[in-house]
Amino acid sequence: MNAPVVAVVGGGQLARMMAPAATALGVHLRVLVESATGSAAQVVVDAPVGAASDEDAITALVAGADVLTFEHEHVPGALLDRIAGSGVPVRPGAAALVHAQDKIVMRRRLTELGVPCPRWAPVTTREDLARFLAGSADGTAVVKTARGGYDGKGVRVVAADDEADDWLAAAARPGGVPVLVEEKVPFTRELAALVARRPSGEVRTWPVVESVQRDGVCAEVVAPAPDLAEDTRAQALDVAVRVAEGLGVVGVLAVELFEVPDPDGGAPRVLVNELAMRPHNSGHWTIDGSVTSQFEQHLRAVLDLPLGDVTPRAPWTVMANVLGSTLPELTDALPAVAALDPGAKVQLYGKEVRPGRKLAHVNVSGDDLAQVRARALAAAALLRGEQPGQDGPTRTDGE
Repeated sequence: MNAPVVAVVGGGQLARMMAPAATALGVHLRVLVESATGSAAQVVVDAPVGAASDEDAITALVAGADVLTFEHEHVPGALLDRIAGSGVPVRPGAAALVHAQDKIVMRRRLTELGVPCPRWAPVTTREDLARFLAGSADGTAVVKTARGGYDGKGVRVVAADDEADDWLAAAARPGGVPVLVEEKVPFTRELAALVARRPSGEVRTWPVVESVQRDGVCAEVVAPAPDLAEDTRAQALDVAVRVAEGLGVVGVLAVELFEVPDPDGGAPRVLVNELAMRPHNSGHWTIDGSVTSQFEQHLRAVLDLPLGDVTPRAPWTVMANVLGSTLPELTDALPAVAALDPGAKVQLYGKEVRPGRKLAHVNVSGDDLAQVRARALAAAALLRGEQPGQDGPTRTDGE
């Protein structure tokens, strides 16, 4: 019997975490990795080395494959169209993926769909930015590069019209990256809604989660989001499904949201912040906290298999990221973590230690949120090389 072949572009931790799900489903995973020693290359047998922009590498990757999918969005749309034209399904396709690649394209389409977004505008001149700032309630705004930003990069809060001159000048050059400006949203917290959709149209949503950010990077995820009003929860899930269906997404879609107070005292509302058309940091809790993980679900979706049950396995699951470490190898901390908390589930990414780098995460599930959160944070601290009660390291870069 021939196993289905899923080709994946990108050799980071997301592709690495697809491997156990693929093995369980009897799926042959073939991953295009950036380095023979990279995160996914350490665990995936079929891992050719190549760049995501290399047409020859992508063409070789999909030879004999049933479907092409991704662990990051940095693949040229024209190349994906050519692959799809050759007969290999591309999921999500280029027409959907562009909304995760270009923030201006995303904002325009979401606005057309009636999806709630922050006030925004494309900007090409200092005068454009000045006009936007003039309409700001507090005199500030958030300037973003339309493409290429991640983990807080490509994002800048400004209070004067000359504070983005360098980005605007770069955008004006041939091949420059366009710039947009958004209102600085007075949000109370960040939420995320994770949805999976298959080509036949079946959709499944996990519980809405709270994403705790530090220095522009997700540090913790609490599932489900505590004290979430029912109307807010329903709106968040409705938005996620509308985006998935409206953009024609196939696979897992993460919709990052701002929770914003209602000025009239009603339930808080949500505004869409970012999209990711792949498994996402906000869904790592599902590996241990849900009947079906986001990684298994993504494989099911892109292969157009019936989607799995997304029921939580426990009342609460907390995911704590490990961002940097003082240890030469995170495996050095495993005895201490196992002794401290046999119930803590550790996922190491096989990456070289660098300050602030996403190296691993810890999931803890249970009945008491305060205890679950404390356990997850304590285990993550040990993996960072900290002793109990010691302050964490300062983040200096992100990935």
